[in-house]
Amino acid sequence: MTDILIIILGTTMLYVSSVSRIEAYVKTLAAQGFLLFLLVLVGVKEMSWLNVAFLVFETLLVKTIVIPYFLLTVIRRNETPREVEPFISQFYSLLLASGIFVFGFIAAFWAARTGSNIKPLYFGISIGMMMLSLFLIVNRKRIITHILCYMMLENGIFLLSLSVANKLPMLVNIGVLLDLFVAIYLFAIFFNKINEIYDGSHVDVLTELKD
Repeated sequence: MTDILIIILGTTMLYVSSVSRIEAYVKTLAAQGFLLFLLVLVGVKEMSWLNVAFLVFETLLVKTIVIPYFLLTVIRRNETPREVEPFISQFYSLLLASGIFVFGFIAAFWAARTGSNIKPLYFGISIGMMMLSLFLIVNRKRIITHILCYMMLENGIFLLSLSVANKLPMLVNIGVLLDLFVAIYLFAIFFNKINEIYDGSHVDVLTELKD
């Protein structure tokens, strides 16, 4: 069951590599949050109830509902339905994304061979998610897409933390959640201010910023 959930989580990253509608990114982000919530439930026997309660709050409420709703509101308010033409076409982006996940599976195989306490599939998919999120940030042009890909990068980091240890320190969880809230809040303010000043929402307008 866990392996199926993790593979579906990785598949969502391949999906966002092939779409241009911004709302599809948000819905994928919500789906990732729900999948992470299910992964937490599957591993509930290996964690304390307090840690599980916090992780359920973080994944189900924050990642699946609150943040996607907040970002969807920002997108509709600023009328940014689609990503502009990326630097690399959708087809080649999907090919590169597939190559990144092949590397992730190689990393998972290496982790299994080393005999360490790392969960191989968790580790491999999380590496693929983080690398692909960074690629999408570089390849896409709209600022809001960068925000969404940053969120997906954070989901990859969350999955990586699950692969390294069965019990996550509560202080680390709170730090990640606080950092997430601050980053999204600042990104949204920045995005709204850019749209108030410039007629456009892609990264090319940043070259026009002056003191």
